[in-house]
Amino acid sequence: MNSALLHKLAPFLSFTVLVLIWEAAVRVVGLDAHVLPGPSQVFFSMIELIRNGAIFKHTVASLFRVTVGFYLAAILGIPLGIILGRSQIAALLFHPIISFLRPISPLAWIPLAMLWFGIGDKPAVFLIFLASFFPIVVATMVAVQSINPTFFHVAANFNFSRVEVIQKIVVPAIIPAIITALRLTVTIAWIVVVAAEMIAVQSGLGYLILDARNGLRLDQVMDGMIVIGLIGILLDSIMRRLGRIDSAAWGIRQP
Repeated sequence: MNSALLHKLAPFLSFTVLVLIWEAAVRVVGLDAHVLPGPSQVFFSMIELIRNGAIFKHTVASLFRVTVGFYLAAILGIPLGIILGRSQIAALLFHPIISFLRPISPLAWIPLAMLWFGIGDKPAVFLIFLASFFPIVVATMVAVQSINPTFFHVAANFNFSRVEVIQKIVVPAIIPAIITALRLTVTIAWIVVVAAEMIAVQSGLGYLILDARNGLRLDQVMDGMIVIGLIGILLDSIMRRLGRIDSAAWGIRQP
């Protein structure tokens, strides 16, 4: 079989095998549908959610929260990471605070988020922002500190201003590391939004799963899980494609 064709078919083959194993496990063990629904039941419940529009409503709500929180984290985190990477004084002042806050799980902030922002989109966006912000800041700072010092010596010889150094050296040099950090962070954000929606909001895929569980609709619980997984694959694929553009390979490709 052609290697390119095999590369395209491999994901479908692996998922097909997984579904067959799932179906066999349900039939052989004879599990009740309230314990583990079979693929056919999950499929028909997905059709039901598609027809009544619930799956689209909840998916859009989750994507909206992830998009807002993730973009806010990137917009604020990347410049802060550049500042910390370029300024030793700023790093000494702020890095200890970041190191203290970064290990705290975003879910630990849920009680405070609900008190500060109430119920709705704001607490979920806040939690996604926290989950994304610190990894982006640290990754950016490390990337800036890893730039070859020779580049800055050359910039000094050409009398580059600080703005020119950032535009022509720092930003192009850190793009590969930033793309990798964003790829990892968007997955974290997607995980956090589902957890936050089980507590702080009344819409989204996390809420769908929780509501289905309360109604003993495990088929719809698995439908929500499937959509979460598929969107996770899509988001990762988008970030991988960004990493392949020429401008994202500056400093890692050798002439």
